[in-house]
Amino acid sequence: MLEVKDIHTYYGDSHVLQGVSLEVNRGEVVCLLGRNGAGKSTTMKSIMGLVPPRRGHIFFMGEETTGLPPYRMVKRGMAYVPEDRRVFPHLTVEENLEVAHIAARREGRWTVKGILEVFPMLERLRHRKGGHLSGGEQQLLVIARALLANPTMLLLDEPCEGLAPIIVEELEKVILEIRREVTILLAEQNAPFALRVSHRGYVIEKGRIKFQGTREELLANEEVQSRYLAL
Repeated sequence: MLEVKDIHTYYGDSHVLQGVSLEVNRGEVVCLLGRNGAGKSTTMKSIMGLVPPRRGHIFFMGEETTGLPPYRMVKRGMAYVPEDRRVFPHLTVEENLEVAHIAARREGRWTVKGILEVFPMLERLRHRKGGHLSGGEQQLLVIARALLANPTMLLLDEPCEGLAPIIVEELEKVILEIRREVTILLAEQNAPFALRVSHRGYVIEKGRIKFQGTREELLANEEVQSRYLAL
């Protein structure tokens, strides 16, 4: 479904991604693991078209999408949940979801009713305003909102950052549920969480992929864990 081939991405003169390649097949959850500043978020932004690579190629659904703007990627079926949580603070949870559903203009599996069934915490908070939610509750809301676009692929950038353990547990349940319906690329520092929900993973360090393998291979490789993941 997604193929990233030898991309090089810069911020000004800073060469951040130095030949990153990865693949995500339909029906998989693939995690991109690494320490802070390793290049995870830049990889996600390059795929989404927010920071286009200067060299290399990106293919989505069999077609080259290198350098396409984000709105074109959304139309092709990709949804992106960035690190920063942006909700409508004066709208309730349910109203936030309804606005997203109307704006998506893409029919499919996910409806507001269906989302609230999969996200029980949001169901309980459906009448609370977005500005009154905790950071973790807002994170669940933005993921739910992204699903209402009925994407074929979901990019999750550091979804666990700053979340309380109870919210991480809820998020894990949600990802295990939605991965039946949508392919996911997950960038995450929290390696134990990411490996519990993923089929395969890549380890990135200083803009280069250092290791790739199945969940079992990553869990069994003590050198990778201690050197790159700080487990």
